[in-house]
Amino acid sequence: MLTIDVKNLTKVTSANGLSETEMASKNKLIHAYLQKIEARGVGFYKTIDAPWTEEILALAKKSDRKYYDVVVLGIGGSSLGMLCLQQSLKHLFENEKPRSSTPRVHVLDNIDPVLMTEIQDVISLNKTLFITISKSGTTPETISQYFYFRSLTDKAELPANLHHLFITDAHKGVLKDIADRDGIKTFPIPDDVGGRFSVQTPVGLVPAALIGIDIVELLKGMRAMRDRFLSDDASINVPFQLASLQYQLEQKGKLINVLMPYSQKLIRLADWYRQLLAESIGKKLNDKGETVNVGITPINALGVTDQHSQTQLYNEGPNDKLFIFVEVEKLGAEVKIPHLLPDNEALGYLQNITFNKLINTEKKATEAAYTQNDRPSITLQIDEVNAYSLGELFMLFEGATAFLGEFYGINAFDQPGVELSKILTREMLLVK
Repeated sequence: MLTIDVKNLTKVTSANGLSETEMASKNKLIHAYLQKIEARGVGFYKTIDAPWTEEILALAKKSDRKYYDVVVLGIGGSSLGMLCLQQSLKHLFENEKPRSSTPRVHVLDNIDPVLMTEIQDVISLNKTLFITISKSGTTPETISQYFYFRSLTDKAELPANLHHLFITDAHKGVLKDIADRDGIKTFPIPDDVGGRFSVQTPVGLVPAALIGIDIVELLKGMRAMRDRFLSDDASINVPFQLASLQYQLEQKGKLINVLMPYSQKLIRLADWYRQLLAESIGKKLNDKGETVNVGITPINALGVTDQHSQTQLYNEGPNDKLFIFVEVEKLGAEVKIPHLLPDNEALGYLQNITFNKLINTEKKATEAAYTQNDRPSITLQIDEVNAYSLGELFMLFEGATAFLGEFYGINAFDQPGVELSKILTREMLLVK
């Protein structure tokens, strides 16, 4: 079960940390905030129980060995969750391994023309399924990608209904119209779930199931954390605990949150969370229509890699950050480090050491260094990286983000700043 360790917040000065009294001071708000979240009519924590799981599993079984590759066409919330699922739950070098019974997945989350062309060097069109993900069907990046790859499959005289699948609005939109016309299979994006909260919908579940990820266990982990999210008991409600300390530390000038997992498999989780926090909490207006310009800037980091690229700044630069470590008890294989120079005193610390102990020790040393330098940090702890624990992490951060919105009195579920750039893009392209 996922746990949160906040003891380091009490080890730094009061100006940069939180006392136990401060951490408990907001607990009385849980029930009221849950009511406010419910009143917003959002479904990110309800959609876990939607009835599409069996249909998705049936599709995955039917598609077994039919495709060598699955290409996901989407951006932002339509791609980051799947990238995290792939990195976390498949072999780190899955796409370099000999072909297996499940297809490889490629997520095209940009419109760089080099990306569009070079993907064709590693796939065979007649053995590829293209999954286009867009709720509106008019997202310029995604629909342009679809047009491009649809033209390729049409030119190759491949049936559209066998090589394309849409995840889109269930009732209307460009993709829905194309699907109805051409008999292309679709799965819905719920009306009450925004893109950055959609990994637990067909947006994440369909491609995950197709490449052999256990979506049943993923959803079990999400439900377990959802139960904690809905609890009025602060000792159980880890999402509220996280949001409360993030908010209180932001009020003390910690305007940046660094998510730093000590697991190669979880680096894409940090990428996914970066969008979730940035788009949800960075808002100009509050619920009263007042200009507030609030937000917490997310940074993704990886232990131990970024100890050698960012830690100098973190230890001695501006003290404006909260560090959120993710620690994994069982990293997988236990790998001993061969000590090839036993007589070298300078390397004596490697005697009888595993890579597992080395990475966890480096995490503790980094944590201790930040604390000594009066930098606040917390640690999220999981037993191992698997579908269940990843489900817990997804729902933890989504629930915490929902609570954060209520702390700030803003709508955590819209994205007017993103929509403006989309509108301006279309206007500029129409100028002749």
